[in-house]
Amino acid sequence: FTYLLHLTHNSVINLSCAFYDYRVGKAALDSVNLEGRSFLTLKDFNAEEIKPILWVSADLKHRIKHRGEYVPLLQGKSIAMIFEKRSTRTRMATETGFSLLGGHPCFLTPQDIHLGVNESTTDTARVLSGLADVVLARVYSHSSLEHLDIDASIPVINGLSDLYHPIQVLADLSTLQEHYGSLKGLTLAWIGDGNNVLHSFMMSLAKLGVNLKVATPKGYEPDANVTQEAQLLSKQFGTKLQFLMDPMEAARHSSVLVTDTWVSMGQEEEKKKRLKDFHGYQITMQTGSVAAPDWTFLHCLPRKAEEVDDEVFYSPRSLVFTEAENHKWTIMGLMVCILTDYTPQIPKLKFKKNMWEKDIKNRILSSVCHL
Repeated sequence: FTYLLHLTHNSVINLSCAFYDYRVGKAALDSVNLEGRSFLTLKDFNAEEIKPILWVSADLKHRIKHRGEYVPLLQGKSIAMIFEKRSTRTRMATETGFSLLGGHPCFLTPQDIHLGVNESTTDTARVLSGLADVVLARVYSHSSLEHLDIDASIPVINGLSDLYHPIQVLADLSTLQEHYGSLKGLTLAWIGDGNNVLHSFMMSLAKLGVNLKVATPKGYEPDANVTQEAQLLSKQFGTKLQFLMDPMEAARHSSVLVTDTWVSMGQEEEKKKRLKDFHGYQITMQTGSVAAPDWTFLHCLPRKAEEVDDEVFYSPRSLVFTEAENHKWTIMGLMVCILTDYTPQIPKLKFKKNMWEKDIKNRILSSVCHL
């Protein structure tokens, strides 16, 4: 049944590929100029600024991966990568992506650079501004990014902070756009900790017409200020935003089930308590049984078995490895958007399905459900 459903959904998406917006060319991007912008939080970007990043990302993936082209858009440029926290995906995605585009990545560990310790953050920002074209910083405190951005004359990108993880959400949005063919009307269920990834979803989904249901244990709710802002965005854009404690209720009728680590870096001493508090929040096929017929699963990785079981994690519904790969393409897309005036060659992405397409898909899925 799962395999038939997967094939059916792909058939619908393939059918809808013929209905891109074909207004391609410089005029399509003239109203949006991201060149020179920093990227600290998706709170600072509206829908018309997020969409071009996803478009450029899809274009680069198509040209480089599928057509084998060499696209040296960042030739002669360099990036300073500040990593206070270790990472597999963000480091690999940034280093390989920037190199693929002809640029030079320079990786700086805590042994190479201590923000505000060996040198003031102000001085570091000014020094890097003269040596690189862009900074990507993966830090413990979001305020470190804000201080860097104030004094740097080059763009600063948030590679992760305690408050937001916007480059991860770009990868997630790209993955969902790629899989479903559009974003508007989807419902995403977040089941787990109210952390930085969730905060970035809360600052972006409503702008793109995506509903959000959040299930967290008591005491692990998202930041109050972020929640207040998300409620305003949901009201402004007419989407649904719910905060719950029951994972099954969050999953009910949802298109996408998402979780993340229950114990983030720096929280190791809380592990025993956290595992106890998150009991019952593991995503399983039972969780998915109340979700939408074509539900999928996301996790930014690394994953632990208590967060999602193997049956879901390695199933056709799991998009986690495409999601991990798209981390590279969306970082590349973001870099190109803020460092160049590149115009994509592929047709403009479509973020809203035609009503008749949705009706066809629902009818096919309904027929499959009766097999």
